[in-house]
Amino acid sequence: MFTESKPRGIGRVATIAATAILALSSAVSGCTLLDSSTVVVKVGYQSKTINTINVGTLMRDRGEFEHALREAGKQTGTKYRVVWQDFSSGAPLTAAMIATHVDIGSMGDYPLLANGSKTAKYADAATELVAVTGYNMRGSLNQVVVPNDSTATTLTDLRGKHVSTSLGSAGDGMLSSALQRAGVAVDEVAIANQDPSIGAAAIQGGQVDALAQFVPWPQLVVFRDQGRLLYDGGDNNTPTFHGVVVRKQFTSEHPEVTTAFLRAMRATSDYITTEPLQAALRISALTGIEPEVAYLYNGPNGLVSFDPTLKPQFADSLAKAKEFLVRRGSVTAGFDIGGFLNDSYLRDLLGPDYDTRASDVTNPSTLTGVDELCRLPVSDPATASEVWFTGQTTTTAAATPSCLLRRIAPAVGRVRAGYVPDTITATKLFADKASWVIDPDAPATARYLPFATTAAATTYITDHPGTRAVSYDAALTHSLPTS
Repeated sequence: MFTESKPRGIGRVATIAATAILALSSAVSGCTLLDSSTVVVKVGYQSKTINTINVGTLMRDRGEFEHALREAGKQTGTKYRVVWQDFSSGAPLTAAMIATHVDIGSMGDYPLLANGSKTAKYADAATELVAVTGYNMRGSLNQVVVPNDSTATTLTDLRGKHVSTSLGSAGDGMLSSALQRAGVAVDEVAIANQDPSIGAAAIQGGQVDALAQFVPWPQLVVFRDQGRLLYDGGDNNTPTFHGVVVRKQFTSEHPEVTTAFLRAMRATSDYITTEPLQAALRISALTGIEPEVAYLYNGPNGLVSFDPTLKPQFADSLAKAKEFLVRRGSVTAGFDIGGFLNDSYLRDLLGPDYDTRASDVTNPSTLTGVDELCRLPVSDPATASEVWFTGQTTTTAAATPSCLLRRIAPAVGRVRAGYVPDTITATKLFADKASWVIDPDAPATARYLPFATTAAATTYITDHPGTRAVSYDAALTHSLPTS
């Protein structure tokens, strides 16, 4: 099952990025020497990747893993120490796992495959995918944004343009698939291989014409009014997710550590689901990501569904990702996806409920309530909306986007963020960043329709005679009842 272990000498080190070596040597040298009865667990995470916040920044902050290990230690008689290491993306994290500097890591679906393929060369570094941190069944965690003054309205307008992405990432895969669907050849677009933060700065500074990235960077750019959404990765209609990989050698020696990690992930995910607003505020305090952006992903009906199970749809999406990564040279053609997946730890943790949960693709965090203004129940994810007013410790739900506009209109200056679902896909959007359409013949509570992109709104108008585009400000002004 394992390939022969190779010495950790020049050949191994040559595969590791210099930046990763510098970061890791600093982290490792900072650890105090521990006695032989203490197991050091090295965890790699991406602090600003919202889709892994439940196994990274928030888990670390809440001490859930350390707590779970203390409980495990009562049974094993072993002491544990956790060393947390922050990475900008999946590639340097994989380099660290090749060097056995990381035992447990989290990253997106495309980097996960590259991780499994690259580490498989070494018996002590080989990994397996044991859990999903969060997912979006349509793929809307990956998106393309352009500067606000860009004339581009579709992907075809990117011909001859410079696009920033991280090669081998989920954002890169989404972009390549989307361009192919749009009939744009790869060589018709100039790709700038950049870390997400560098790309976000580049689009703000006008150095690139578009940014194709993963959660939360596209919506961070949108919220900061540094760009607008050109393409929603959900239009590829391919599931995207992040997951947890573990070194098989380490976890075979310490299976209780993997179990403890998954217990900690479950506890952190439960906190996000039950206290989404408080979680968003804490994420912001820890990462600098605005809480309104964190809530777009982590809140009810958000872009991220937090569920750890390895769903059948993910195996299919990984197969498509593998084809892309093999062409890129990041994954070997013989890499066995089935052998890479291991849900045994989750099955032990979740028991007989596992298969039921694995077949369920609904978001466990939903928006409910009663819209007292429109006198309607808030129950349908396709229309449920909400507003976060300044100074409020809770959000206010609205039954439909039209009802939300009616609620916001008298208090525009007190709004931190309004959230609405895309009319066709139900993808959660910032209300003031959406492209709005009015249907004059519809009931007042369903008259205003939000869309993720200008192109989507234009298509809807073409297909529905009598509807027309309307600005957000005009929609607010005219949403109030006239009598």
